[in-house]
Amino acid sequence: MQVNGEQVKLEAPVSVADYLETHGFRAERVAIELNGEIIPREKRGEAMLDDQCVMEIVQFVQGG
Repeated sequence: MQVNGEQVKLEAPVSVADYLETHGFRAERVAIELNGEIIPREKRGEAMLDDQCVMEIVQFVQGG
């Protein structure tokens, strides 16, 4: 799987929501693009990741 341009090895298929939680992302502060499609926050528990996926995680930060 590719996350933000880097290869990542998944041990087993996992939901986007579980991946974010496991890797310390705050769900309310990120936007997710999975295989070229934006995944709404309410669908992250249903969207499954596998070794063929390409995911971009964009974090929102405060400040300027």
